[in-house]
Amino acid sequence: MSRAALDSAGFADFDPTDFDSVSAFDQAFRGTPSSMVDSLGGDLPMAVAHWAADPDAADRAFFVTPCTGPTLDVGCGPGRLVGALVDRGIPSLGIDVSAEAVRQTRERGAVALRRDVFSNLPGEGRWQFALLADGNVGIGGDPVSLLGRLRELMTPDGRVIAEVAGPGVGIVRDSRRLRVGDRLSEPFAWAVVGLDAMSDLAAEVGLVVETVQSLAGRHAVTLAAPSPGGRS
Repeated sequence: MSRAALDSAGFADFDPTDFDSVSAFDQAFRGTPSSMVDSLGGDLPMAVAHWAADPDAADRAFFVTPCTGPTLDVGCGPGRLVGALVDRGIPSLGIDVSAEAVRQTRERGAVALRRDVFSNLPGEGRWQFALLADGNVGIGGDPVSLLGRLRELMTPDGRVIAEVAGPGVGIVRDSRRLRVGDRLSEPFAWAVVGLDAMSDLAAEVGLVVETVQSLAGRHAVTLAAPSPGGRS
């Protein structure tokens, strides 16, 4: 974000470089009022209350019901999904860079680790499902690298379930900050991926779109390796 954008956003006297993004997420998950700020200075709401609640109908349809085997929840936040999976008896692991998110996930009785998805993880090559809820396909600002990493973590017949933006968005790569209370974090890379972009994106890592679900204004796609006959 430019200095002018910071000034116009009310942070003329603030140097954001002393507030790292992980600490900002920790505070947001503790309930401090927060939002994402895009590179143009626009505020985007953070649905922390939703993430900390029990899964809603769309969450269950997209992410909970389809998972029938070992599941990795990437960017698990406070653990609503991995907690629900554990309640169903599904072996599950949540990972998040936020210590507060991991703490809250463990309070639900689920297993969670403070890890980056690109770090060494338990069960590499043995996960049957990988979840990218809440737009987490944008983690790191490089969806191709992220999906490629998930292919390494999954079984050959594993599936990625990713929540995406609506059609017409394409892929938008951005630099974002967290506004937490009266502070802005340092910038971090993020991407927004639209439903229309997922087929081409999946193809770059050797996956295909197997299913598309839309419910309550939200969209999720399931990605899988193509079948030997060339169809998903």
